[in-house]
Amino acid sequence: MRRSAGPREGVYLYGERGEKYLDFASGIAVNLLGHGHPVLTKAIQDQAATLMHVSNLYGSPQGEALAQRIVDLTFADTVFFTNSGAEAVECAIKTARRYHHAKGNAHKHDLITFSNAFHGRTMATISATNQEKLRDGFAPLLPGFKVVEFDNLEQALAAIDDNTAGFLLEPVQGEGGIRPASKEFIQGLRKVCDERDLMLVFDEVQCGVARTGTLYAYEQYGVEPDILASAKGIGGGFPMGACLATEKAASGMVIGTHGSTYGGNPLAMAAGQAVFDVVANDEFLGHVRQMGDRLRAALEQMIPNHDQLFDSVRGMGLMLGIKMKTDSRAFVNWLRGQGILAVAAGDNVMRVLPPLTIDERHIREFVEGLSEAASIYEVPEAA
Repeated sequence: MRRSAGPREGVYLYGERGEKYLDFASGIAVNLLGHGHPVLTKAIQDQAATLMHVSNLYGSPQGEALAQRIVDLTFADTVFFTNSGAEAVECAIKTARRYHHAKGNAHKHDLITFSNAFHGRTMATISATNQEKLRDGFAPLLPGFKVVEFDNLEQALAAIDDNTAGFLLEPVQGEGGIRPASKEFIQGLRKVCDERDLMLVFDEVQCGVARTGTLYAYEQYGVEPDILASAKGIGGGFPMGACLATEKAASGMVIGTHGSTYGGNPLAMAAGQAVFDVVANDEFLGHVRQMGDRLRAALEQMIPNHDQLFDSVRGMGLMLGIKMKTDSRAFVNWLRGQGILAVAAGDNVMRVLPPLTIDERHIREFVEGLSEAASIYEVPEAA
């Protein structure tokens, strides 16, 4: 596929034979400004013509500026830039463990994680899940993780022991099926972390950077994490991530404890600044919430017309999921042939992750196209 022809067409992709696709997948929540956005494109072009990489052996005004911007906009006191979401989560895991090690409590190395989570595909991040499809064939896995039921505060609290370093979770599970945690659950975890000096680590790789209608999803729960992993949309399509932390949480991460050759390179920093230039303001975030509400309402109105396929809608902002009554992966694959791109997820859910720049016209086109497709879809016979 090639990208769309210009910024006004940034919600579309075109195949090599000219076929047109409405992109409500956004590269799995990455292309949050769509394709060919002028602000992002110009920033990357200008920086590429100036300086792409020098390594972090030298000071980087671009990295310092973006880090300061993120600190000013979030709970964080410090930021470490990475190349991907998995690396951001790896940094978050190391930061949580190192906090306790630096305090003389090296035995506090276990993170309590949650069922159906997705944190990446490195050895540490697959070890943090209970998903066999991610873990199969990669034994022995790394120790130091204990998985309990997602959104079950009682189980989470009962899992704490003398080796617990903290909790690692997605406040809104993505791959697990667009499942937002309850406020009671998140606030309960924050409370026990405060009481027992544990680290609350959020994986906002998919739900962060305006996707849910606030800059980060934690803002909607009335809590602040100690550590947060961010990626996907943060570069608008350019590969980058970030690990955010409070000064307290990062106190053990001194020079030499972590590093990255490419992390924080000037080209990535230019992309990140461009993304924040567009999304980090009340007007844009309000647009995301408004479009999210309208898309959700339109889907809820459509579902009863095709209740043989669709069950319900869930999610936050423009991170929505349609719970299906038939195989979501088969339907998403078939839908591509109808010119609509979406993403399958766990719990038999179809993820709806459009660019955050969509308007009413795109919502109508998507819902009408989805309804028309559903009316002719033939459910595959069970094998």
